[in-house]
Amino acid sequence: MSTAGVRRVVAFNWPKYAGAAALAVGAAAFSGRLPALPRRAVRAGAALGAAWTATSLAASWWVYDRSSLYDGEWLRPLLPARTHRYAVVTTGLDEASAVLGNVLPTPPTLVLDCFGDTATGSIRRAHTADAGWPCHHDALPVRAGALDAVVTVLAAHELRRPAQRAALFAEAYRVLRPGGRLVVVEHPRNAATIAAFGPGAWHFFPRRDWLRHSGSAGLALVAERALTPFVRGWAFRR
Repeated sequence: MSTAGVRRVVAFNWPKYAGAAALAVGAAAFSGRLPALPRRAVRAGAALGAAWTATSLAASWWVYDRSSLYDGEWLRPLLPARTHRYAVVTTGLDEASAVLGNVLPTPPTLVLDCFGDTATGSIRRAHTADAGWPCHHDALPVRAGALDAVVTVLAAHELRRPAQRAALFAEAYRVLRPGGRLVVVEHPRNAATIAAFGPGAWHFFPRRDWLRHSGSAGLALVAERALTPFVRGWAFRR
């Protein structure tokens, strides 16, 4: 049984997991000094935190080690019928190029890394030198109408401000040919992610946010697929 994916998640987010473990241990040790009612409340909170840590790791294992995320076939219906020139947009870690290599005859025309526009500590730890050509989300170095597709996989949510995500969608519209597609794969904030990740689910954004950004950019939703309850893909056509 592979655990490489979930181990990588832990490596990128180790301060959060270490903090959760320390909080649970500290709460258990401190609660013995409290009266009965506060003691039960503290212990219940510690148990809930530990449960969310366990379920988030289980969900991450499902996505990164158990699902077909990396074989790419599930992405095929989201891509244009003719996909020769396409760009991958990352935010410090390229999760898409290898996946697309399994379903498309050519490698990405460009891999564009918007790492400089992100701020989270996990992305700083995950950032690799080969994540792509450094650029900004609101100024992709591509001429207008040049691409058949723009693909971003588990990356766009790292642009934390709504204006950043809206600007990325507007840039995708600019660089796509008529009929080209922006393919977005994300963890949607839904009942499943809230149940699995608890408060951590608010690191992600709900489906309606992605649809709002696409509508504002003039892109139309033409396909949608769920890989697991925690991962969903959308195709928006120019």
